[in-house]
Parts: sequence; C-alpha cells; structure tokens
Amino acid sequence: MAERWTKVEERGNPSRSLEERLRAHPELSAKMESLLAVVENASGDVEKAAEAERRVTEELRQVGNEALHGWARGQAQRKEEDVAQQPGIMEQPPPCQTASLAKIVLFSMNRSTFHGRP
Repeated sequence: MAERWTKVEERGNPSRSLEERLRAHPELSAKMESLLAVVENASGDVEKAAEAERRVTEELRQVGNEALHGWARGQAQRKEEDVAQQPGIMEQPPPCQTASLAKIVLFSMNRSTFHGRP
C-alpha cells in the first residue's frame, strides 16, 4: 500500500509545500485544523480514549467528506474546461448548466455510503 501512495505523491507538485496546497483548499484546511485540535486536546475536556476515538473518527469522516467534495468540484471544473475547448461548443456555458453539473456531482456524493446512507 505504501508503494501506491508513493506513486500518488510523485504526481503532485513537489515544489509546493503542504501549507501552500492547503491554502488552495480552505475548507479542507479548516477540517485539518479541527482534527489537530482533537489530537492536541485543545479544549482540554477529553480524558478517556473512547471519547478521543469518537472525536477523531468524526473529524476524519468530515475530512474525507470535504476531500471528496473538493475532488468533485475539481472534476466538474476540468470537464467544463474540456468541453469548452471542443470545436463548435459554446465558449461560456450558461450559469444554470454549470450549476446543474456541480449539483449532480455533489448530490451523487451525498448519497454515497460514505455518509452512512445506502
């Protein structure tokens, strides 16, 4: 499994730091801050491992959710750019079409089992 992640990391831009990359995704950055607050017990109210586990699990679920939403937004944008470059296609799609595509992608993600729904 480590080999698979190494290949994924190699495709990234090694000249950009993690901090720079997170700045491009403020929602994901905020979720990572929340996860760190749990790990550091910033509120000082977690004394039992079970509660720490529950909070970490919930934060990781939210981080994953935000990561998938970010991915979906990027995919929708790339698809729009690909279509716009094809000859004979409108230069700028009407805003309602763009919004509809994003809504379809996000709706399908919200229906996933990742959210605990069938």
